[in-house]
Amino acid sequence: MIDRYSDIVKDFIKVLGSSRVAMAGAVVSSVIFPVLAISVFLDIQGVVKNPYFGFLIYMVMGPLFVGGVLTTLVGLIFFRDTEEIGLFTLEYLKEQLTMPGRFSRVRKHLYISSFIAAATLLVIGVVSIKGFDYTESVRFCATFCHTVMESEYISHQNSPHSRIPCVRCHISSESGLFDKSKISGIRMIFATLFDRYDKPIRTPISSLRPSREVCEQCHRPEIFHGDKLYIKDYFLADEKNTHVQTVLLMHVGSGGSRGEHAHGIHWHVSPEHRTFFQEEAGSDGRISSVKLLDHDGDEFVFNRVDDHKAEVDVSGGNTYKLMDCLDCHNRPTHIFLSPEEALDRKISDGSISRDLPYIKQRALEVIQKEYRDRQEARKKISIDLESWYRDNYPGLLTSDEELLEKAVNSVYQAWSENVFPEMNVGWNTYQDNLGHEEGRGCFRCHSDAYRTKDGRVISDDCSLCHVVLAEKEESPDIMRILHGKKEQ
Repeated sequence: MIDRYSDIVKDFIKVLGSSRVAMAGAVVSSVIFPVLAISVFLDIQGVVKNPYFGFLIYMVMGPLFVGGVLTTLVGLIFFRDTEEIGLFTLEYLKEQLTMPGRFSRVRKHLYISSFIAAATLLVIGVVSIKGFDYTESVRFCATFCHTVMESEYISHQNSPHSRIPCVRCHISSESGLFDKSKISGIRMIFATLFDRYDKPIRTPISSLRPSREVCEQCHRPEIFHGDKLYIKDYFLADEKNTHVQTVLLMHVGSGGSRGEHAHGIHWHVSPEHRTFFQEEAGSDGRISSVKLLDHDGDEFVFNRVDDHKAEVDVSGGNTYKLMDCLDCHNRPTHIFLSPEEALDRKISDGSISRDLPYIKQRALEVIQKEYRDRQEARKKISIDLESWYRDNYPGLLTSDEELLEKAVNSVYQAWSENVFPEMNVGWNTYQDNLGHEEGRGCFRCHSDAYRTKDGRVISDDCSLCHVVLAEKEESPDIMRILHGKKEQ
């Protein structure tokens, strides 16, 4: 039995030996096959977390294995020696199958050939599927090009959408967007290899910008309704790091559903009130004109009063953009905080203790300095804070040394989560249009600077969007009421 299988193996080697091209392809695929199979198994089991391991499997070994198999087939079909041609003809197979005593041997050849072909197809199928999944994963999108996408990855990890993979929003199931994203991805790979990418990374307005339909797969527009209580914690830059709060009743409203009229903030995306806007070229989002198509068919065009250019014909729909979710929620996942908010969050969750006198003031000063890289930032933030407390509160270094050390680490973390010197990303590099506290936000449109020809203006009345119940107050009355506490 062993001799028979040995003869079959010799026959296969003889067949491959009839073509140097086939032999080269067989050697490549044979060497890679066991390594590739083990690597795919380890990756499926999650043993190795390094993103470059996935790249080596699916972008290097996978294509090499497929290339080896294809080279073997091409060599056997087109580059074999003429004297061995009988091995591949129908007449040869007929002869072998009809000769007495030959059928058993040929049958083993067929079985082994079928097994090898099936195993090869299985490996190619698994590698193709897993390779596609790898290119769709967060670790490929965010961590493979570590320096380039580090700012986007860290901001994604700290966002409300951190459990949602990049492709769910940036690619979705739309075939057109899928093709565009893959083409854009190829371009980005070459840009990274040749250091031709933007620093900082530009917001992908046209290529990878999620659409309203993508957002509404999870955020159901039919339940955008009612008011929402919003509580914001702040800490003053005084000795006690005084805790103050702003309390707003947000008119979230509705885009119009369940028989109710559009109202509140989501009035802007109502099909009854279609809102368009025109951005000024090269102005980083400055709006030059707003157009409203009302439910009764009336059209209102609000031009900026300092814009003396002639009105543009928008009948073709190429000049004005229809307002959607991403025009206000322009950074729903890649959220970069202001220095104050970054520190307020750390103090609020206890990472930075309020018991450290003036920690908000001192931390705010050190994180707004410019540093060449992370190593310099960590070192200087630590030295500046420790030396200041040594000079002004020397007892802290002995009584609360661990408290100060924890605060120093958290202050550095607040900086490192929002500032990336290698990519020229600093505080407020990316503007957030949600609200108007740190950036332009609502006031990009809601300003009396935008007027129609007959003198109508876009209202900037605060009560359209919210009611201020408390504004940076220490122990506001509304909070005592909400917590069921009696007046003291």
